[in-house]
Amino acid sequence: MFSHIHPDNYTEQLVEKQNEMTELFKEFSLPDAEVYISEPMNYRQRAEFRVWHEGDDLYYIMFNSETKQKFRVDEFPVASTLINQGMKALLEAIKDQPTLRFKLFQVDFLATLSGELLISLLYHKPLDEAWELAAKQLKTLLSSIAPVDIIGRAKKQKVIIEKDYVMESLKVGDDTYVYQQVENSFTQPNAKVNQKMLLWAQEATENAAGDLIELYCGNGNFSIALAKNFDRVLGTEISKTSVKSAQINIKANNISNIDIVRMSSEEFSQAMNGERQFRRLEGFDLTQYSYDTVLVDPPRAGLDPDSVELVRQFNKIIYISCNPETLKQNLSQLISSHKVEKFALFDQFPFTHHVETGIILTRR
Repeated sequence: MFSHIHPDNYTEQLVEKQNEMTELFKEFSLPDAEVYISEPMNYRQRAEFRVWHEGDDLYYIMFNSETKQKFRVDEFPVASTLINQGMKALLEAIKDQPTLRFKLFQVDFLATLSGELLISLLYHKPLDEAWELAAKQLKTLLSSIAPVDIIGRAKKQKVIIEKDYVMESLKVGDDTYVYQQVENSFTQPNAKVNQKMLLWAQEATENAAGDLIELYCGNGNFSIALAKNFDRVLGTEISKTSVKSAQINIKANNISNIDIVRMSSEEFSQAMNGERQFRRLEGFDLTQYSYDTVLVDPPRAGLDPDSVELVRQFNKIIYISCNPETLKQNLSQLISSHKVEKFALFDQFPFTHHVETGIILTRR
């Protein structure tokens, strides 16, 4: 399954991606792409596997997305070294533990560069006190590898053995930022390339001043790293969990010029234009913000038409995209009012067709 993943082929696969992006965006006459490489192996900080039971044996499997054929996975070369250590140690620990093993059908791993590991065990059975006791013993055993926390999930159940998050530490230039990353919430899976993305955005907004508005701010990934370049930052995010994490991360990094509000980009547009009032914005005077710079990191679907019109109101647009196809669609709409100043490729997912891109647009 992983035969195409080989460090010696890394440059070749990256050149292929660059050529594909050049072809995709050729109509826009973009500047030469700044290319940010990944480590070819062990770059991914999250992974999930189905668990296959076969007599006394149990092992991880993954499915081929096209053929649906299942593959046994004893090692996962794209995942971090810590995840690979955890994968092996977990199966060793539970194979003779019926309480932990019975009806286990999936395992999710979330690791950090800072060395923490969160393991979620998903079951087709209710989790009782016996399971919780066994899970606590499992946590103690696995903590010999690294600081480990365990979560048990079953229908309408979530049992947390200590905590359901990790604390990541990212180095961006001369600065280090800490981020709470909660289970099942979005975070950038390639942490080292994420550091490069944050530095790129930080350097692109150096001496920007004014205020930054960030749509889809998540747990504050970009807002926190860019706050020092702006007078104020206002982030919007619809997920309650991500908003809560963002508030924790702002405090953890001792930043005082960021506010986060829970609303969609459509709602923010309505509030900004004075079309609707929201109780969530009590205490905020949106007329006092300098709407000069906006940062968007939308989901794969890209920006909807209303959001395109919203970001068009800003002089500078920082657009981080996980889907070049929808970026191209949005760019064809934005190019009439803005021009592309910078273009970057971030190889978040080596040896796949996926590529993260970043563009900086300024008003014509």
